[in-house]
Amino acid sequence: MILYPAIDLKDGQAVRLLRGDMEKSTVFNDDPASQAMEFVEAGCTWLHLVDLNGAFAGEPVNAAAVEAILARTKVPAQLGGGIRDMATIERWLDKGLQRVILGTVAVENPDLVREAAKAFPGHVAVGIDARDGRVATKGWAEETDVMVTDLARSFEDAGVAAIIYTDINRDGAMQGPNVEATADLARAVSIPVIASGGVSSLDDLIALRDCGANLNGAISGRALYDGAIDLKEALSVMSAAT
Repeated sequence: MILYPAIDLKDGQAVRLLRGDMEKSTVFNDDPASQAMEFVEAGCTWLHLVDLNGAFAGEPVNAAAVEAILARTKVPAQLGGGIRDMATIERWLDKGLQRVILGTVAVENPDLVREAAKAFPGHVAVGIDARDGRVATKGWAEETDVMVTDLARSFEDAGVAAIIYTDINRDGAMQGPNVEATADLARAVSIPVIASGGVSSLDDLIALRDCGANLNGAISGRALYDGAIDLKEALSVMSAAT
């Protein structure tokens, strides 16, 4: 399993939100590229980036911060937030991003996901963010009647590289991930699943690692910034055999 340190970008700074609320943000670093280098120097092999402003605006907003991270680091990175057309997807991949994450458009324009996954095999992931099993879009501001598993299964034949599943109620709350729901999703599809939301301890990572489902990895943000999880120790835990 891969541990993906999260760098959430708001107004050019690295922040963490509480349950997706833009009004409840904590700034952890005003130099996101420096933060990214700290994670890389500790041994991480991937970075998870989110353009929070972009998720609400529907277009990239923190592009300068993302570009600075890509320029400073040499590990692959995935980015979500405000990526809703082929031109934006192509532009980010041309700039060196390894993987784009399509969230809102996965619900509103699933044909775009299929087109992108075909055009850029291995470089397109679907972000599924949910409250109580129902998908939320537009920076988690709008809830839909679409169920998580139904949406995930609809992309089984699309060739997407991964599904990033976030339980919004757990995100940034330091209350532990929704292991059961994440494992259920991973068992329901053949697409690799990455867990996100609520990872707050090594025990949480171990629970995800040992849940019996074929998880690709887990994303952690606040716990790494707060020191609740030591990144080097976490990387060792994630690579250990069950």
